[in-house]
Amino acid sequence: MIAILGTGKMGEALLAGVLRAGRRPSELLVTARREERAAALRERYGVESVANTEAAAKASVLVLAVKPQDMGTLLAEIGPHVSPGTLVVSMAAGITTSFISERLSADVPVVRVMSNTPVLVDEAMSVISAGEHAGEEHLALAEELLRPVGKVTRLPESLQDAATALSGSGPAYFYYLVEAMVDAGILLGMPRAAALELVIQSAVGAAVMLRDSGEHPVLLREAVTSPGGTTISAIRELEKHGVRAAVLEAIEAARDRGRELAGG
Repeated sequence: MIAILGTGKMGEALLAGVLRAGRRPSELLVTARREERAAALRERYGVESVANTEAAAKASVLVLAVKPQDMGTLLAEIGPHVSPGTLVVSMAAGITTSFISERLSADVPVVRVMSNTPVLVDEAMSVISAGEHAGEEHLALAEELLRPVGKVTRLPESLQDAATALSGSGPAYFYYLVEAMVDAGILLGMPRAAALELVIQSAVGAAVMLRDSGEHPVLLREAVTSPGGTTISAIRELEKHGVRAAVLEAIEAARDRGRELAGG
């Protein structure tokens, strides 16, 4: 039995993915803070909604999908009901496996997950890390749960803050770039809708080429950059304005902020 505690947008996306992957609704439990939300999940997916304590007592896998600031309260509530053999999968950004383990039975295996918003379209990047008591079988089970909604990779927990900065916040950086490129199109006299269509398809096409070709991004960029052409003129301006350095510093700042939040 799998229970998703705190089934908001991310939790619901995971729920939908697990069901598409072949799990039966009878194999899943969900919890929600508001009854109307619980009722909507029951109607939409045919799953049973229960209290947090009941879910903790019944399930062999607990997915903690609450907000980071709510994690302490949730753990205090479910702690006495979680058996040592239960796998706990945490999707709360910044919450360490040790924070969870200290509030549960000493032998409970914990796997920490950093996912991102493309989970809503089955294109998430999920990074998983094993806690002290989690072994290969627990990581494999976490991968099985997350694979229906995107790609999964393993990293040491010491790199989770970096993963948060790079891929957790990553979609926002791309949206920012798209926004700037669309504004540039408007500056050049193009209607907003047309500029947006051109930029989105360029982004999608470039991402697919990068994913499927196996080529280094430098080689793909050089293939577009003809001597004395338009692209190299644009690249010169990007370098002149320090865009590369700004990206490095921005992602480092996001990493540092993640550490601050994790430390309370």
